[in-house]
Amino acid sequence: MDLIRTGAAAAPNGGTAPGAADSDYTGFIQSIKKSTGIDLAQYKEAQMKRRLTTLRNKNGYSSFDAFYHAMMQDKKLFYEFLDKMTINVSEFWRNPNRWEVLRDSVLPGIAAGKPRLRIWSAACSTGEEPYTLSMILADKGLLNNTYLLATDIDEGALSKAAEALYLERSLKDVPPDVAKRYFKQEGAMFRFDASLKKAVTFKKQNLLLDTFEDNFDLIVCRNVMIYFTEEAKHALYHKFAGALRPGGILFVGSTEQIFSPSQYGLEPAETFFYRKKT
Repeated sequence: MDLIRTGAAAAPNGGTAPGAADSDYTGFIQSIKKSTGIDLAQYKEAQMKRRLTTLRNKNGYSSFDAFYHAMMQDKKLFYEFLDKMTINVSEFWRNPNRWEVLRDSVLPGIAAGKPRLRIWSAACSTGEEPYTLSMILADKGLLNNTYLLATDIDEGALSKAAEALYLERSLKDVPPDVAKRYFKQEGAMFRFDASLKKAVTFKKQNLLLDTFEDNFDLIVCRNVMIYFTEEAKHALYHKFAGALRPGGILFVGSTEQIFSPSQYGLEPAETFFYRKKT
């Protein structure tokens, strides 16, 4: 059966005619939002459109309309779309010096005098970030008294996180002594420690649409905001600030400095760490 529909005008070469290209992509955005709740309009259009056009063409569809209808019938293709949309590129201990600041400076401050911590890894991808948190917490003797939440919009990424099996390249920044304690080699892959894996609660979540849990001591959301529009970033920073307890910390990526944190009720704590004002 030919899955390519005729909703968009066709160019002589079989692609979408230039005059219909914008409406074809706009219709795709609207259809995705209606059927899944994912609002692609909140992502930077040039980056997202280029990325999804490559995926669409790779799978043999000449319009976004055709691609959308195929995705709605093919779960594997839909997961491939989510993977491309969310850029699931992650590593353990990414930007190691920032994790050292978290371990040695930030974490002791937020843990002082508290019987239990609440920590959230937002847009956790395939698990490297929350598992990095779990290793640091375990070595600090804090993991057993921590609620560690990890969320992502991509069910495929969450499944990989639950499997907890990684290529060696994902471990390149893990301190050797830590890697020795928490990973076991299985052929060409490395299995993450089962007891630490159980300490992480994984959930599916749409950051832009869903409500957040609250009263977190630490929220980690790194290398994700760069894909959103300025309007979406503004809304998300307000939501993250609202999900922190007074004095709680937001930890962002190395290209995601917040230039006016006070508008969100935040203040600089360390480089790329922001504290909710008390």
